Amino acid sequence: MGRPDRATFDRLRQLIAIDRHDTRPTRPVLEAFTGEEMTTIPVGTAEDLQLAVNRARAAQARWAERTPADRAAVISRFADLVFARRVELMDMAQAETGKARAYAQEEVVDVALTARHYAATGPKTLKAHRVKGMIPGATDVRVRYQPKGVIGIISPWNYPLTLAASDAVAALIAGNAVVIKPDSQTPYCALSVAELLYEAGLEPELFAVVPGPGTVVGTALVESADYLMFTGSSQTGATLAAQAGRRLIGFSAELGGKNPMIVTANANIDRAVEGAARACYSNSGQLCISIERLYVEKAISAEFTRKFADHVANMKVAPVYDFSADMGSLASQAQVDTVDAHVKDAVEKGATVLAGGRKLDEVGPFFYAPTVLSNVNEQMQCFGSETFGPLVSIYEVDSVDEAVKLANDTEYGLNASIFAGSTAEARAIGAQLHVGTVNINEGYAAAWGSTAAPMGGMGISGVGRRHGTEGLLKYTEPQTIAAQRVIGIDGIRGVPRSLFLKLVPATMKLLRFLPGR
Repeated sequence: MGRPDRATFDRLRQLIAIDRHDTRPTRPVLEAFTGEEMTTIPVGTAEDLQLAVNRARAAQARWAERTPADRAAVISRFADLVFARRVELMDMAQAETGKARAYAQEEVVDVALTARHYAATGPKTLKAHRVKGMIPGATDVRVRYQPKGVIGIISPWNYPLTLAASDAVAALIAGNAVVIKPDSQTPYCALSVAELLYEAGLEPELFAVVPGPGTVVGTALVESADYLMFTGSSQTGATLAAQAGRRLIGFSAELGGKNPMIVTANANIDRAVEGAARACYSNSGQLCISIERLYVEKAISAEFTRKFADHVANMKVAPVYDFSADMGSLASQAQVDTVDAHVKDAVEKGATVLAGGRKLDEVGPFFYAPTVLSNVNEQMQCFGSETFGPLVSIYEVDSVDEAVKLANDTEYGLNASIFAGSTAEARAIGAQLHVGTVNINEGYAAAWGSTAAPMGGMGISGVGRRHGTEGLLKYTEPQTIAAQRVIGIDGIRGVPRSLFLKLVPATMKLLRFLPGR
């Protein structure tokens, strides 16, 4: 347990899908806890990416010939390996991102659960099946699913294991190849995933990792892949969607969020406080579905606010490779600067710091105290813009109706959380929220971890869904094969066409009485 050693990085570097990578320019990869260089990573080019896509395309043709069950068996073995190597994977996630170990474990568990889900359900979902035909008994219609081809994945730095693997396993089971451009801060998490996929029996060309700048490697990937999956900011997502649109290839993305939590007057306050802390400061707030806005009914707002601020002020923030810390560091100096700028802007404009509100340079270069603000208004950056850090604003509301109205007053629509007196009450509130997922008595994990259900955003928070049937079939091209027998649209053999055409309206009326019509 601890920072990966040089031998680990050297072993993983050999898996990069770049020829003669030892001769290429490199960039440093830092340990987030200390800001020290751990190793380097070769910088790929557009030519490297195109070569990887070409190889992936050749391998994909062979992979698609295998049955879904055969492909699922590889992913099932991968899931077992993820669990067996969980300690090394957690170490790598912590080293590259600085997250607390609990959230590194959350990544490992998520990868294993998602892989197991699609390994178990994928073959059945992908099986060709019959549907109702045009004319009962005379039209036999079957739907089958063909893979898209080469799936391009651009994965982010905040959950570099989960978001390298969870989309890839669905694409692979569907019969595709994957070429992934990981974020330059966290390339070795993607390579750790690759190592286990290869060990599980996957041909290396089917999951090719090409590190490099987004403007170079990312752009080349959009220009050559058959489908693009992206996780990141709404602004970048819009740019990539436009690029994909010019080629008329499919595009899916989970983007930003300014996610609300509603706490009603009859909620269990202590439970809500603990849930809010997890929801707001998981992965140091660097999570698309974490909570940044708390709406608390007036009757309990004073008590909730006091208890929540005390809880946050006493959270343990530390650079440790064990489970003793409540929160780790941020991932980079850029993230620290963004959080600090949002806090300073809010304070200068009248916000009150209830907890945190400062850098923790004494702990490490990228550490920032978990922060709670009150008296936040729309003149402040953190009011409507995503901070993506350990900063949450708390608002007192007069009613649930007001909370719902404020929660929906945003361009985003990714995730929401509700703590109420009963599940029925919370469900009724959730149905009024314009978000892709709603969590009751939980911040985000209940919906995210339910891999059979679709996960994604509304508004500028995303396009398409991951997880569930939707997260698998988006990587396919549905094909309809319809066979006509005895009778067709042009008539029945032996029956005069003029008579047949006169019978069509009456026949249509009778069809409505058949079962299933």
